[in-house]
Amino acid sequence: MKLTLIHPCIGRRANQPYIRSWQMEPLAPAVISALTPREIRRVFYNDGLEPIPFDEPTDLVALNVEAYTARRAYQIASEYRQRGVPVVMGGVHATLCPQDVAEYADAVVIGEAEEVWQTVLADAGRGALKTFYRAPARPAHLHAHPDRSIFGDKNYLPLGLVETGRGCHFRCDFCSVQSAYQHTYACHTVEDVLAEIKLQRRPLYFFVDDNLSADMERAKELLRALIPLKVRWVSQCSINATCDEEFVRLLAASGCYGILIGFESLNHNNLKTMRKGSNLLDGVYETGLANLRKHKIRVYATFIFGYDEDDESSFETTFQFAMQQKFYLAAFNHLMPFPGTPLYQRLEQENRLRYEKWWLDDAYKFNMIPFQPKHLSPEHLQGLCLESRRRFFQFGNVLQRSFDPVNSAPFHLWPAFFGINSLFHKEVGQRNLFPLGDEGWQGQLLKVRERVDMMEVPQLVGTFDRNL
Repeated sequence: MKLTLIHPCIGRRANQPYIRSWQMEPLAPAVISALTPREIRRVFYNDGLEPIPFDEPTDLVALNVEAYTARRAYQIASEYRQRGVPVVMGGVHATLCPQDVAEYADAVVIGEAEEVWQTVLADAGRGALKTFYRAPARPAHLHAHPDRSIFGDKNYLPLGLVETGRGCHFRCDFCSVQSAYQHTYACHTVEDVLAEIKLQRRPLYFFVDDNLSADMERAKELLRALIPLKVRWVSQCSINATCDEEFVRLLAASGCYGILIGFESLNHNNLKTMRKGSNLLDGVYETGLANLRKHKIRVYATFIFGYDEDDESSFETTFQFAMQQKFYLAAFNHLMPFPGTPLYQRLEQENRLRYEKWWLDDAYKFNMIPFQPKHLSPEHLQGLCLESRRRFFQFGNVLQRSFDPVNSAPFHLWPAFFGINSLFHKEVGQRNLFPLGDEGWQGQLLKVRERVDMMEVPQLVGTFDRNL
C-alpha cells in the first residue's frame, strides 16, 4: 500500500509563483506519517513549494484541512478522485464542519487521528472506508513524535516546531481551536517533549501550543526541565498567566526569546462579548506586562477588530498602546468568523454573514471581511487593519521600538529585531485579496456525496481535561 500525504496551500494567482514566506514544517502530515506502519510506503508533497504529481500511482491520499485551505484541498481531492484514488481529510475544519468536508472526501477524520488512523488504513486497504472516523474520547496523553523524514530536502526554516499540548480551556467565541477540542486540553509528557527537542537540535524552537499555560503546573514543570538544555524558544500563552511571576521567571530561565499574547481588545465590552474572561481580570494587562518587562521577555501582541464596540477610534487607541508598550511585534487583525465557532453561529443568526460559505465562495478573497460590522463598512474595517500594520512596521516606528531595553538586549541579537520587523513590513499587504484555491485550476469540484445528515456524524462521548 502507498500513502500520499499532502499539505494544501491557501491558494495561488493564475500564472504567478506561490508567495513563499515563513516556510515552516507542517506538523500534521509528519504526525500522520509517524502513526503509519513502516510497511506502508509514504510520500509527502507541500502544495506551496512544489507541483503535485497527480498521475503518480498511489492507493490513498490524506490532507489536513483548515478553513482557509478548504477550497484548495477540495480541488486536490477532485484531481485524485477523478483518477479513482480515495481521499481522507482531517484537521480543525474537518472537525468543525464534517458535513461540508464529507461532500468532497471519501472519509473524514474528526478530532485527533491518534486513536483511529490504524483503522482508517485497514479499511482503506480492503476498500471499505467509512464516511466518518472519530475516537470516542480525547487521548489522556499525546504520544506521536512527528516523522520528519518525509520532509526530505524541502528547505524549511531552521526552526524546531514542537507540540507540547493541544487545546485550550478558554471559551473565546471566535476561536476554532477551543471549538474543535471543546475547550479541553491534552498534552505530551515532559519526557517526550525533551526527547523531541534533543532529536531536532535547532537554534530556535517554536512550541506550537495555542496556549502553553493551559495547565499552569504542568507548564512550570516543563519550563524547569528546559533550563539545563540551554535552548532558545518562542510560544504562545494567555495574559493572565504572566501575572504569575514564578511562571515568567521560569520563562526567562528556560530560554524563552519571546511570547505571543492575544490581547484582542482594549474594550471591556468587546472582551465580554468574545468571552475573553482571562483578559478582564483587574490589572491583568499592567501586571502581566510589568512582569514580562522585568524578566526581559519580548512580546508579540495580537489584536482583533470588528466587534460591535469597535469604530475608527479603536485603531488609534490600540496603535498608541502598542507603541507605548514597545512591543517587539504586533498584529492588527480583523475578526474572522470560522465555521463551527460560536461567533459564526451568532453572526449567522443575526443575518450578518456576507457569504453563505466564504471559504468556498468565488467572490471571497483573502483579507476581505465576510460579515457586516456594526459601526464600520467591511471595506473600511479591512483598510484600517492594513493601515495599522503599515504604521506599526514603518521604519521610524520600528527604530523607535528598537531602543527599548527589552528589544535591544542582548546586543548581538539586536540586528534580529530589524530583520524580523522588516519581514513583517514586507508582508503587510502581500496576500491582500489573494484567492482561496488555485485561480488557474481548470477542473470542477467533484462531490463524493450530497450533504449528509448531522445524525450520521459521530459525537465525542467523553473528554479528558486534567483541570476540570
